[in-house]
Order: sequence, then C-alpha cells, then structure tokens
Amino acid sequence: MTEFKPIDSWLTDMDGVLVHEDRAIPGAADFIDALRSSNRRFLVLTNNSIFTPRDLRARLLVSGIDVPEHAIWTSALATAQFLDLQRPNGTAYAIGEAGLTTALHEVGYVLTARSPDYVVLGETRNLSFEAITTGIRLIADGARFIATNPDPTGPSPQGPLPATGSVAALITKATGVNPYFIGKPNPLMMRSALNRIEAHSETTVMIGDRMETDIISGLEAGLRTVLVLTGSTLEHQVERFPYRSTKIVESVADLVALVDTFNPTTHR
Repeated sequence: MTEFKPIDSWLTDMDGVLVHEDRAIPGAADFIDALRSSNRRFLVLTNNSIFTPRDLRARLLVSGIDVPEHAIWTSALATAQFLDLQRPNGTAYAIGEAGLTTALHEVGYVLTARSPDYVVLGETRNLSFEAITTGIRLIADGARFIATNPDPTGPSPQGPLPATGSVAALITKATGVNPYFIGKPNPLMMRSALNRIEAHSETTVMIGDRMETDIISGLEAGLRTVLVLTGSTLEHQVERFPYRSTKIVESVADLVALVDTFNPTTHR
C-alpha cells in the first residue's frame, strides 16, 4: 500500500476548472480563497500564451476570482524560461501575441526576423499568413522550432477555434520539422511550476479538466491529480484512457473543504 505524504501545494488549470470564457465556475472563487486563507502555495496554470499574467489576473477579477499576478503561470512564461536556460540572450522570431512577446523580452531575448535562433509559435487570434510564411522560411533556413503548447483548438462562445497545435501542424507540413512543445502535457511545464513555488511533486496536487493534457502531465511529473467534470473530459470518456486521475469530482467546488484534508486514496 502506497503511503502518501500530506498535501502542501496545489496547481490548477484555469479554463474549464476556474472559468468558462469570462464566467466563473461556481465554487472557483471559494476554492482560491480557501487556498489563500490556508497559506497553501499554489499556481494557476494555463496553456494560453495570448495574455500576460497581469491580463489574466484582470480577467479573473472580472469573474470574481482573486488570483495574485505572481500566482499565474502561462505556457509563454515556461517557454521563455526554457529558452533562457537553453540559449541565454538569444534571438527569436515570435508568432503570437503580447503574452509571448512580453515573456521573451523579459528574459532578454531579441525579437527579429534576421537569422533568429528560434521560431517561437504561440496562440493568436490574429493569424497572419505573412508571419506564418516568414516562420516557415526561417525554419527551412535552420531556425529551431518551438511552440508554446500542442492544443489543436481553443474555446470561444461560438465554438472551437484553431489553436497553436493546428498552426504548428501547418508549419510542420510545410517544413518537415516538428516543434518542441513546452506547455502541457510536457512535464517540463509542471516542473517549472513546481520550481516557481518551491514545491515538491510528492506533496502537490494538479487539478484539471482534460485527461490528455492536465492529468497526464501531472501524472508524469509525479503529482497526485484531480479531474473536474466542468470542462473538456466528460465522465463517460474517462475509461477510454489507459491512465487514471487520483480523484474525480464534479467541480472545484467539491475541493473547497478539502484544501487542508485532501484524501488521495478515493477515486470518486
């Protein structure tokens, strides 16, 4: 019988767990308040690289959820951190929006289309044929290909939108070069988040709504995991996956009372 250590820290996805678009999921604000009042270390994670943490804090506040800016970790920040470790003070051609370009600038990267070290693809709502063409030509000329996350689609009130993974597939088809994806389900995203709050995988829980990104990335990073049924993965789909979350709950509201007493041995 595995003996689990008490939980000290929490990681949670944002979309599908705390909010749907700009609407808070019931219980989300109470859960964050419980984490803050109990002095638990936590981070809100998102594969969305469009926005800066300051932008996302403002978005969450409008929904009634008070998350400090320093407690938000995006795939753009994880990507910038990775590049800074791999090639400090490098150069990149960025296809993305403010969340990505700001993160790259903050680690000292120069953004350029002249022989960059990397082509870095992030999520964007303003797809530019010209920018994609430039990226393809730079990769063909030897630039390394990085993408913030592999998600093929993103949510919108009107339905799914093409996201980073879809655009990456287009570039790969044109160049024959596959990108290195930094965001979930890459455990690198989880490790960087743990390091940011000085947490240990054995005493941390990851909450998510997607089995194929949130849960598997938490699992592969050695965390205990909670699947909420308020987002992408529905309950009848869970058994299709060859791995399980530690626990399944209807929503994050079910975790409010468990911040100090999370029981990792009960699946449902």
